[in-house]
Parts: sequence; structure tokens; C-alpha cells
Amino acid sequence: MLSLRASLSPNSNITLTNRSNQYNFRTKVLATTTNSSSNSYNAEAMELGRGPAVALPEGLKLELMPKHVAVIMDGHRRWARQKGLSVEQGHRAGGEKMKVLTRLCNQWRIKVLTLFAFSTENWTRPKEEVDFLMELFLDLASSQENLDEDNLRFSFIGDKSILSKSLREALILREETTKSNSGLHVMVALNYSGRQDILQATKSIASKVNNGHLAVKDIDSNIFEQELETHRAEFPEPDLLIRTSGEQRISNFMLWQLAYTELYFAKKLFPDMEQEDFIDALKSFQPRERRYGGS
Repeated sequence: MLSLRASLSPNSNITLTNRSNQYNFRTKVLATTTNSSSNSYNAEAMELGRGPAVALPEGLKLELMPKHVAVIMDGHRRWARQKGLSVEQGHRAGGEKMKVLTRLCNQWRIKVLTLFAFSTENWTRPKEEVDFLMELFLDLASSQENLDEDNLRFSFIGDKSILSKSLREALILREETTKSNSGLHVMVALNYSGRQDILQATKSIASKVNNGHLAVKDIDSNIFEQELETHRAEFPEPDLLIRTSGEQRISNFMLWQLAYTELYFAKKLFPDMEQEDFIDALKSFQPRERRYGGS
């Protein structure tokens, strides 16, 4: 089983192995420094059960932190090719970095983190790669490591009907066992499509109208949003979207929800992203003036 260590010390070494070779890379976890908001930040972090209190990194302001961050984790295969590794090792490296990002968001008191893990279009990839990813998702969903310590809540959005029975059961169990947790809400988009999300919401509303449970005149954006898969989150619309690997598109991800989201495109491949890179994304977000179409 793949082991994902959530508690990482500065300059931690992570070793990825498979049958053919081994690769070791270093994950940099920076020491944080206190700022003017650190006292209230630490007190609330402890109250929310988010593990050891960690001050916000220097240059970040508590009142300007995004409540919901979404991430398109791109570049695993290119990362592996550049290092002469297998595609599977690239995905394993991405899984390790995903765990780092989750811990950072939890400590920095971000409320919701949505990770685009597998799209409906990804089924066109080679069968060996898809099979490996499904096994990786099963490992991640089944792992109990650091679950109580981090107090995370998990949700899985996307069409789960075509996933294996064992994976579906693992996802349901993870959701059930964490639904009362008060830490970071991690939403994993698995076999997800923004267009399909809008389509299924439309069908659900049409069915309610057809059955007489809803009048056409009562349909508004609030009704529609309650039918989207992200309705389960306290803050369903991301404040900040981060996409890695230099690509500048949203690739059918959360098309309704991203209407007023601030976008940040990082040039680094996702497995190469370090704590300072995520801090840079937050620093880019904080001074932005969000007007939502107003003056």
C-alpha cells in the first residue's frame, strides 16, 4: 500500500519505488514565522482541531486568506519523463505532494480544498495507467494514516457509478467516517466533468418540475447550485484556482463554480511544487480586488 505521510519535517526525503527502479526526492517544508494575526490564528486553529498551531507564513494576512482553494494538479507524466521514471512514479510523486498541500491548507485555516484528481476524459489514457490510478485512489481512500490527527473531512465529487465496487465502497466509507470532522474539507474530483455536473443538475431540476415538486418560476441560481455536486461544501465556489505545469486553461473543471474565481497559473509541474510555490499563489491572490462585476 502507498504510504502518504502527512507530518513532514523540513527537507523531508521521500522515496518512490516500483518493481524496476527507485527515485528519491526532497520535499521542502519551510519554517513559518509569526505575523500580526498569528495569535488569533493559532487559537482558532487549535479550537478547530487542526493539529499543532502553525503561524501563517510571512507576508500572508489572515483576513485575506481564501476560504476555498481548488487545484488542477497537472504535470505528473512530464515530471516522470524528465527524470527517466515511469508514469506510475510520476503519479506517486503527485500523491505525496497532494498530501503536503492538504496539510498546509489545513494548518493555514483554509476551509475547503478541491483537488482535480481524474476527469471523465482521462479514461482515454492507456489502460495500464488508468488501472494504476484506480489502485492509487483506492489506497488513498483506504489509508487511515494521520486521519484522526488532522481532523479532515472528505467528499468525493464526480460520477462514481462506473468505478469499481471496492473503490466506491472505500469512498463512501471515507466520507461517512469523516463527515463530522471540523478541519479542512477536502473535496476530491474523481471521474468529474464540469459539463456533466451542470447537466446532471439540470436533469434533477427538470425531474422535480415534471413530478410537481418544483415550479418553473421558482428556479433560480440558488436552486441550481443546490443540485451541483459541490453543494455539500460550506463554501462551494473557489476563491482561488491554482493550475500547475504552465497550462492556462480550466479543462472542464467546475465550470459553474469558477465564474468569479481568481486564477493562478504556476509554471512548475505539480510534483515539483513546494511550500514556497503555494505561498506565492496565495500572495498573488491576497491583493486582488474582487468586484464580482460591480464597481
